[in-house]
Amino acid sequence: MAQEDSGLTVTKSTGRSALTCGEGMLKTRMIVAGVLLMSVASAFAADAVKPKSIDSYEVKEFHSDSKKYTIGDIVPDLYRTEQYNIKQWQIRNLPAPEAGTHWTYMGGYYVLITDAEGKVVRAMNGDIFYHR
Repeated sequence: MAQEDSGLTVTKSTGRSALTCGEGMLKTRMIVAGVLLMSVASAFAADAVKPKSIDSYEVKEFHSDSKKYTIGDIVPDLYRTEQYNIKQWQIRNLPAPEAGTHWTYMGGYYVLITDAEGKVVRAMNGDIFYHR
């Protein structure tokens, strides 16, 4: 039923909205876009919660004091002193040192060296400290 009042036509509504073909297509596209966006976001979220393996911090070479070191190299005596001996390796997320070795810190890297001669056994990127 329609009324006319000052040039406007008012139609009584039944409570249902009738969509034209264009509006229906737009609504469908918006829903599909929303679903795709949520699925992509959940894929990224799944990657974000995967814990990084401690082994992924391991490096085969590193630089300290303007020198390149690799596994098997001998470090300067300074890094073999008690001052550089890392005793709290657990809070730095480092693996336990093997017998006859200890962790030291050189140029942003944690380096496992032998007690006797200071030979590099293993090296870890310093970012391992933030590993959770």
